[in-house]
Amino acid sequence: MVMQPDDKDACLLPHRIDGNFALVHRPMHEIGTHIWISYSPDLRNWGGHKLMLPARKGAWWDANKIGLSPPLIETPEGWLMIYHGVRHTAAGALYRLGLALFALDRPDICLARGDSWVFGPETSYECHGDVGNVAFPCGYTIGDDGDTLHLYYGAADTSIALATASIRALLDWLARNGETAPSGALAGSV
Repeated sequence: MVMQPDDKDACLLPHRIDGNFALVHRPMHEIGTHIWISYSPDLRNWGGHKLMLPARKGAWWDANKIGLSPPLIETPEGWLMIYHGVRHTAAGALYRLGLALFALDRPDICLARGDSWVFGPETSYECHGDVGNVAFPCGYTIGDDGDTLHLYYGAADTSIALATASIRALLDWLARNGETAPSGALAGSV
């Protein structure tokens, strides 16, 4: 599968949705840098493109640009997404992580989106390096208990680090601090 040069931060869901492969990705184009989902019966022909999660507008921590970080995590409540948001400051770009939850059978429907970021650069190895102020996860493993998330992330584009969290605690945080819509579709336009 070959994607366009400006289409990054992608993953396939681990099983088909309504008989189709599902690709979560972040194309960059004139309407902004948002997270999309596309479907394919054969991994060659893609269609059914839907906006999955828009970058917010205004002064939000994730208003400038967002993208998928590690692959989505399947939970009983839905697909848990850990995504990065970029905010431009006088000192440069600042990469932080947020959470969103999507319906298992309709991953284009956002059930909740955190109202603030949950992880960002703090230590010297995250703030100083080739590209400072970056904590950018690319992969994870789940512990034998089925709940411990081992999140592997790049720190300041110079080193690799490990953060751990409870998946249950992340879902609970999202339930307390997430924006939801009664219709099951999170409000937001591009």
